[in-house]
Amino acid sequence: MASWLAAFKSRIYTTGGLQSIQRDDAQASSKHDAKMFDLLTPTGSGASSLDLADHGSVTKAERPYPSASGIVGRRGYSSKGNNDPLQSSEDTHNSTVEPEDLSISMHGVDVSDETSTSQRMGSTPSKASGMSSQTSVGPAFIKMEVENDDTSFINRDSSAPSSLSSQLSPAKSTTPAGLKPTPKITTPKTSPRTAKIKLPQFQDLRPRTSIPQDLAPADLAHQSIHAAYSSRLNPFALHPNEYQLLRDHICHHHVSAYLNVRNRILRLWVRNPLVAVTAEEAAGCALSSKWLGLAQVAYEWLVRRGYINFGCVEIPDISNLRAKRYQKKRFRRKTVIVIGAGMAGLGCARQLEGLFNHYRDRWAAVGEEVPKVMVLEGRSRIGGRVYSHPLRTHMPNRMPENARHAAEMGAHIITGFDHGNPLSMIIRGQLALHYYPLKDNSRLYDIDGHVVDKERDTMVEKLFNDILDRASVYRHRAPMPLTAEGDKEMIEGGRDPLGDPDSLLRDTDAERSAIAVTTVQESEVENVPGGVDKLTGKAHMVTGPRTKISPAIAAKAMGWQLPSNVLAYRDLNLDSVAKSSKYPTLGAAMDEAVKQYQFLLDLSPQDMRLLNWHYANLEYANAVNVGKLSLGGWDQDIGNEFEGEHTQVIGGYQQVPRAIWQYPTKLDVRTKSAVSAIKYGADGASQQPIKLQCENGELHEADHVILTTPLGVLKDGSINFEPELPTSKLGPIQRLGFGKLNKVILVYDKPFWNIEQDMFGLLREADVPESLDQEDYVANRGRFYLFWNCIKTTGLPLLIALMAGDAAHQAETVSDAELVAGVTQDLALMFKQTPIPVPIETIVTRWGNDRFARGTYSYVGAASLPGDYEAMAQPIGNLHFAGEATCGTHPATVHGAYISGLRAAAEVIDEMLGPIEIPSPLVALGPNQTKIEIIAPEPIPKRKAESPARNESESAKHARLEAFESEILQAIFTELGLRPSKPSKAAANPFLLYTKENWAICKKQCDDARRASIGKASSKALRDEIRIALGKMWREASDEVKRPYIERTNQTRAAKLESTSTFDARLAAWDERAMEIRRKYVEQHPGVLSAEEEIQMWAVLGVYDNVDRRRKKVSGYAEDTDSEGVIDT
Repeated sequence: MASWLAAFKSRIYTTGGLQSIQRDDAQASSKHDAKMFDLLTPTGSGASSLDLADHGSVTKAERPYPSASGIVGRRGYSSKGNNDPLQSSEDTHNSTVEPEDLSISMHGVDVSDETSTSQRMGSTPSKASGMSSQTSVGPAFIKMEVENDDTSFINRDSSAPSSLSSQLSPAKSTTPAGLKPTPKITTPKTSPRTAKIKLPQFQDLRPRTSIPQDLAPADLAHQSIHAAYSSRLNPFALHPNEYQLLRDHICHHHVSAYLNVRNRILRLWVRNPLVAVTAEEAAGCALSSKWLGLAQVAYEWLVRRGYINFGCVEIPDISNLRAKRYQKKRFRRKTVIVIGAGMAGLGCARQLEGLFNHYRDRWAAVGEEVPKVMVLEGRSRIGGRVYSHPLRTHMPNRMPENARHAAEMGAHIITGFDHGNPLSMIIRGQLALHYYPLKDNSRLYDIDGHVVDKERDTMVEKLFNDILDRASVYRHRAPMPLTAEGDKEMIEGGRDPLGDPDSLLRDTDAERSAIAVTTVQESEVENVPGGVDKLTGKAHMVTGPRTKISPAIAAKAMGWQLPSNVLAYRDLNLDSVAKSSKYPTLGAAMDEAVKQYQFLLDLSPQDMRLLNWHYANLEYANAVNVGKLSLGGWDQDIGNEFEGEHTQVIGGYQQVPRAIWQYPTKLDVRTKSAVSAIKYGADGASQQPIKLQCENGELHEADHVILTTPLGVLKDGSINFEPELPTSKLGPIQRLGFGKLNKVILVYDKPFWNIEQDMFGLLREADVPESLDQEDYVANRGRFYLFWNCIKTTGLPLLIALMAGDAAHQAETVSDAELVAGVTQDLALMFKQTPIPVPIETIVTRWGNDRFARGTYSYVGAASLPGDYEAMAQPIGNLHFAGEATCGTHPATVHGAYISGLRAAAEVIDEMLGPIEIPSPLVALGPNQTKIEIIAPEPIPKRKAESPARNESESAKHARLEAFESEILQAIFTELGLRPSKPSKAAANPFLLYTKENWAICKKQCDDARRASIGKASSKALRDEIRIALGKMWREASDEVKRPYIERTNQTRAAKLESTSTFDARLAAWDERAMEIRRKYVEQHPGVLSAEEEIQMWAVLGVYDNVDRRRKKVSGYAEDTDSEGVIDT
């Protein structure tokens, strides 16, 4: 196997750049590569190491991710590279997977495979297994003081002293053959019982060490912004969770600085997800020591929330010190149990292992071992609904050696890697799995076997999308979450803010809340369904007007011919359906729209079949008939779609959960351990351990439990909760739906279809032939409506026929023989020129009958409420919940399940360690100041005109420059006062002022109403309810009530206009005067700065008058000072 893993991870940082291991040096790592291959290959499969380098070649500048050729990108010190997806030819492959225990009915045989005879699939993680993923950056000396002994760690490749945060694990450096290893921390001679650790601090770290010296600020900003987008984060605004964390500690002026640091940290991770980002690297993303507090918070938040350092990456232990063991008192080791070994469960367990190792010193400091993580799985395999079933059929030379032919029984498609899919980091960045990009080159066949005219298909598809768009008028509109935006121009330029802080974010909460409500209510545009993706059936978002054009005009624009008697202004009226029922459905509204369009257009039976093919595709995406989808919330996740090509993993999707289970060390997974009962604290107290009863008789006790079972299992009631789950949890379980999608998998000796087409579809006839009645198409439209051609991902002539909507339920009750006969008949209809052979192997999925699933994925049922997915995710004390049905932004997806596991892990770590600690002060002006103050300095005696000592240490030089800059700023502030700030934004409209003054009154009214409705004295109204009530109060208020607010708004706007008109002049005058004071101060204190340092100071300020412009490279003022917070270009 090629040594791409070793080559990628075997690099060290140096002062001037990055040193990469050469290919010859990486040869010694081949044994390790073989081990990594074994991680993805089941024991006993006879697999051996495979040289992936034989399957393609790319250049170093082309790929930041590991590729099949073994060439990878690098972190931090290279500005080259892009994020193009890896292309995989059909002969590429990766490892095999294990079969499952679920009895699957195959053609002629019932197969019940098991992965192992043992119930324990893993063991307690061992430091001996897995490979290193961490290198040290920046500071050279990390000192850890131990009672009666000194333990020091020295990195020979760095140059300056520092220490690491008490909250964050520093780096453990391990290097492969061919490179000099860095020294390790030695074990102290004192007894671990009496060892006392003095932990280093984050503020002692050095800024700027992670910023490439040869990278322009704009380029660095561009890469950092891209990294934020690639991590599901807005680079120009705080995540709502970040906002809540920082609102009491940060002002709007500093938001841009925080976002800059956060985005730069994400850049390190995105460019190299094989190596965990360290605290040193995070601190090095700050341009100035002034922002180290922001870097600490950003790093902590990103680590805990799973935006960095997730997946198959090792978080090394920095110390050989064991937890203190007291003679009189021993602490019980805490246990965390995850129920379910699907993507949510494995992702959560792996994340917890990493977080526990990351915060190991926290437990060591109080004499505890890190908590133990255990996974209980009812099946005899892992993966849950991600299951690549091994096929009996084997064909030589169809797949590379050691790769297994497998069919995807459950999850099948990765719906785009770009714009934040965490699976991109795992599949492409860490595992380098080969995948096949799908093409939307589908062909539709009509009931007579003829190919549907492409132009007609396009017209009907546009009509379907228009109907879907008109139904979106009735969707729930959630208010925008509270957040704060940074200065976009400043962030794009890579600059940090100058000047002084303004008011805290919390002081403008009411105004922000009112703006959010007003924005949603008054916006003329919104996100609307822009059509349905044929590959996945998912609706994608576009920005469109709320007011729809008349259907006649729309139809004409689509290419339809209108009868002469049709009125152009005639509109569709769906109110009769949308408002006639307490729980209106999407299907009812769409069917009504079709009926009304039939009065405008001459729709033929073929048009009706085409329309209902798109209906079936939408039912495939939601795993249910559209008649059961909520009209207001069916697309509540719209706008969160990932971008890029849809792909399939070559060799089986199950390689991903297998890798998460095994790398870097095996998780402790207990198979055949179905949980039958959960006894948790009745009062929700997290201190009381949870007791679990398994069907095999085992009893377990845990401090925290994460339940990741599918929603279908919770609906089925197969797990007994004691006490019963509260109504806040039972309600969403009952209201949300859990649907079915089934497949008929067909394997042939040779293909009789066009193997270059990734899929082809079949229109279905109505129950009444040639019917124009929409109801006649409902029952049968999803039966074998779409065929996936999987020859390029399985190596076999294999088709997967989908059964969606009502047809998916047929597979649960109809025999295999009948289903195979039916699909063969349909294939014969489409391929009349070729005799259709009998398949040599068939598999039929029946997910509804699977007691560990009871279906495929969740959907928004007709009775669902807007916050049901969020309610599903809420913990009950120390009982946490994860799974795709708890991820409101990405439900019904594998990546959504994984993201929910990361979220649950963050909840557990917050419960165990407490919330993220905010440094005080969060932002400091200088090394000796805790807050910004304007103090008149005492007269400073004139200094001797002598240059700074040449043998001055870096730390002393750094302190001297910062102290002198602080003196200059104090002199400026004393004489001029604070720099003029940009006039604050005035209230956008009178409603904002009204909201601010009436918020408390409205909140009390809403609280009282909620308590009266549910009969609970402690109940409080939701923020959304208060916003809605305020909007109603404003709309119903009289002109007399509104007039004062309108007048105040006009006065504020006038004052703002006046202040804005003079701002530029006042600012320019202040800057000019400040420059004169600076120049005079420097002249009065000769010898403090060397000539080179003075040149660099004026260069940063953009002033060269009366300064000698010697063009020579210097490493003085501009490189080392952090007073201005700008990158020297």
